[in-house]
Parts: sequence; C-alpha cells; structure tokens
Amino acid sequence: MSDLLDSLPSETLEPLLLAPGAWLLPSFARLQADDLLDDLLAVADAAPFRHLLTPGGATMSVAMTNCGRLGWVSDARGYRYEGLDPLTGAAWPVLPARLLDVARRAAASVGYERFSPDACLVNRYVPGSKLSLHQDRDELDLAAPIVSISLGLPAVFLFGGPARGDRPRRIRLASGDVVIWGGASRLVYHGIAPLMDGHHRLTGRVRYNLTFRTVGL
Repeated sequence: MSDLLDSLPSETLEPLLLAPGAWLLPSFARLQADDLLDDLLAVADAAPFRHLLTPGGATMSVAMTNCGRLGWVSDARGYRYEGLDPLTGAAWPVLPARLLDVARRAAASVGYERFSPDACLVNRYVPGSKLSLHQDRDELDLAAPIVSISLGLPAVFLFGGPARGDRPRRIRLASGDVVIWGGASRLVYHGIAPLMDGHHRLTGRVRYNLTFRTVGL
C-alpha cells in the first residue's frame, strides 16, 4: 500500500476514496470548526475527559469522553457501551445538533444517506499521545459506518486492513478533515501515530477527534 502522508493534496475539497467504503473528506468541517469545538467543550463540562484503563490494566494516553444515548468505556471488565457515565453516574450529554448535522451530511455525501448515530466518542490528544491499531467492533450495528471528525493539531491516521498485521497507510489529517469507513472497510484496523507537538489557532497544543457510531443496543 502506498504512503499517503505527503501525496494527498491538502487543498482539495473532493472526497478521496481510501478503500471500498472508506473516504477522506478534506476540510469538510473546517468552516464549522469553531462551533463544533464549542459544542465539544460543553460536552466535556458535563462529562469530563478521563484516561481509561484497558482490560489489561494499561492507562490509555488519549483522554476520552462521550455524548449521545450511549458512551464507550473500558476497564478491567472489558470494552463496552453504557448508558450512564461511570464517572458521574449521570446520563451522557445529549449529542449536540450541530455535531450530528455535520456527521450526517458527511456520511450522506459518500453514499451513507441513512446514517443515524446514537453515540459519539470524543478523544483528546496532546503531544506524544497515540491510539494503537484496533478495530471498532463493539457495536451491534456493523452495517453503519464510522464517521470521524478532526479538530486542532494535525495527526497521522494509520489506516490498515482487515488483519492486525496488514501494513497501514499513513494519512495526514488536518483540522476539519472527516474520515468515513463502512461497508467492506468497516472492520479495518486503524489508529493514530504519536501526536507531534505544535500549536493550532483553535485548540493550542491539542487535537480533538469525534467518532460517531451507530451502536444499535
């Protein structure tokens, strides 16, 4: 597989096919980025970011929170979705309308017209934090795609194949970029390389990522 880190034209607004069912939409959310960040931070006020533990006991370097009907959590009991925030005991914040609108429009633009997410996992990266290669497979509804929105510092998205050992492509993501994967690519391994230090006018030394899912529980 070719390395896309330097070959993707950052100025294009045309969707770029990454694999069957998988697309990169450069700058799709750029004009809404300020509003999306405001909504994201309001979510974090109600459900604070936290560093989850893996079932094996390791602390994730990425800080996480959720909004929507369900939230993704991890601890010694495993990976799963829950309707209540284990940190606060309250329901997760409602998925903000502006976030939901961008996710739905992005999905529809590449053929996923009926995308109706019921969960949004929000990740906060600081320099050095990363997300190892993994599959999003805790959802019952694997027919629906994953929609991922980047805000803030650029990152290198690792987009692999159906097997953990498949060599991933390295795709540079800028603030406002959206990645969507579903269909034949729904269970590809993916991750984020260690975040490089820098400063973004919107988020400072931070990158935020929102991933919208249809859990189906």
